Amino acid sequence: MSETYDPPMTPLDVLHEDAQLIVVNKPSGLLSVPGKGPHLADCLLGRVQAAFPQALLVHRLDRDTSGVMVFAQTPHAQRHLGLQFEKRQTRKTYVARLWGRLEPKTGTVDLPLIVDWPNRPLQMVCHDTGKPAVTEWRVVKHEGGTTRVRLFPKTGRSHQLRVHMQALGHPILGDPFYATGEARDFPRLMLHSEELRLKHPEGGVSMKFRAKPAF
Repeated sequence: MSETYDPPMTPLDVLHEDAQLIVVNKPSGLLSVPGKGPHLADCLLGRVQAAFPQALLVHRLDRDTSGVMVFAQTPHAQRHLGLQFEKRQTRKTYVARLWGRLEPKTGTVDLPLIVDWPNRPLQMVCHDTGKPAVTEWRVVKHEGGTTRVRLFPKTGRSHQLRVHMQALGHPILGDPFYATGEARDFPRLMLHSEELRLKHPEGGVSMKFRAKPAF
């Protein structure tokens, strides 16, 4: 992660809005919530609340990850949506570009994760004390020496997709934490939350929100 925080000043990209929830397309490089210190105050939550003062946080995406993120408009919606995430009832699809040629076409990573305390916020695989973490992958196409994949996290651990892809030997391109050498030398982290499926807090209707990746 670069020392300076220089978030993109792109306008708020609202994908959906109703009385219960707001769905936005988060840009890469913008914190989901404020960091420690005034220089890290600018965040997606703050920008959303500038337009929708009653908006409430439900979940987060890493600073360098882009894509679909939902906010609640009411305390009821916040509880309802929060429980869906907690009970793993939401369905998330990410798009990523990886270093190297990932094979086979589909697979599952089942590696428990825990914070790497001396190097936090980095996470690491630990079979003794790690929490369960499962990611399914599907190759979309091979592009030169890289692979475009769709990732389907079954759990929601911090940095899960990033550590799991690194563990396969195919780090996500542009990852400032887990990629090295040429794999790191990209203008941004090539990880995007493409689709989120959830049940609407009012009535429980299944809804699907999508945003195309910029890479």
